[in-house]
Amino acid sequence: MDLDERKMKILQAIISTYLETGEPVGSRTISKYADLNVSSATIRNEMSDLEEMGYILQPHTSAGRIPSDKGYRLYVDNMMQEKRKELEKQEKEITDMKEFLVEKVEKVEELLQNTARLLANNTNYTTMISTPRRSQNRLKFIQLSLLEKTKLLCVVVLEGNVIKNKIISLGQEIDNEMLLKLNILFNSSLNGLIIEEINLSIISKMAAQAGEYSSLVRDILDAIAQVLHSQEDLKIYTSGATNIFKYPELSDSTRASELICTLEEKQLLTTFIQDEGSEDGKMGIQVYIGDETPVQSMKDCSVVTATYELEDGMRGTIGIIGPKRMDYEKVVETLKNVKDQLDSAFKKSD
Repeated sequence: MDLDERKMKILQAIISTYLETGEPVGSRTISKYADLNVSSATIRNEMSDLEEMGYILQPHTSAGRIPSDKGYRLYVDNMMQEKRKELEKQEKEITDMKEFLVEKVEKVEELLQNTARLLANNTNYTTMISTPRRSQNRLKFIQLSLLEKTKLLCVVVLEGNVIKNKIISLGQEIDNEMLLKLNILFNSSLNGLIIEEINLSIISKMAAQAGEYSSLVRDILDAIAQVLHSQEDLKIYTSGATNIFKYPELSDSTRASELICTLEEKQLLTTFIQDEGSEDGKMGIQVYIGDETPVQSMKDCSVVTATYELEDGMRGTIGIIGPKRMDYEKVVETLKNVKDQLDSAFKKSD
């Protein structure tokens, strides 16, 4: 069954009305739209078709309809232009935001915290923002030093002169001559690579060159992989958690408690943001609706994210969390503006 023009108009009317009221929408309400010119009976039939197609839901037998995740997805992809007039009212807010962000801020952390607060105040949703991190950790230099006969200090220098280290416990003793050979082996084999490029062929070749120390080579490679995957310096700032209670569909005590716990503990947010920044294709605005959101406590929400990028592959994530009936167009335009201003602010502070 195709989604013809009339069905599209009715679906758009249902979504627009629900965005404004938060209440299930009935056929009588939809019949008041002047450009439809059809009876309530015809609208009811069309709504039944839309429900069968998965674009709307009927929460109760006697209730009207509400958009499904599939309906919201169609709205986000095809209907955002309908609210253009509302954006004009936000021009002053966007101008104020630009003036705020270009102010000199001594610390990156302060800039990000202020940005999260400003976004929460301007959108009435919950916001999160991460510190910039490298999208790819490329090896520049490896230094192995003997601490004890069975302990090594592995110092890894990454592109951009980021230094990380790890202590490795050995299953066998090594001497200074073997330590020198290992340093040469690791630097000649791995310099300039990212973790995804260290494949089985490279590992096997290095193990073969190490001879009786092949198991040690694998232990050191495991330690390097842990260092490259480490995100211990990732920080996430959140603001506007109490905005959740402004929306009845999110203010249920159990749902709200789980969502606030996620925002406070940040562990799940960290996983979400790491996954968000792991694919090079995800550089623009991303919209996650309901079950599309990878965090369980956000399944009743929509999350809109943007990636801001600095030089040398440094990236950070901005996110806005709200009800499925959020004002998507305002949120998307606001995030685009903030992303541009963060890029400018960071470059000016270099």
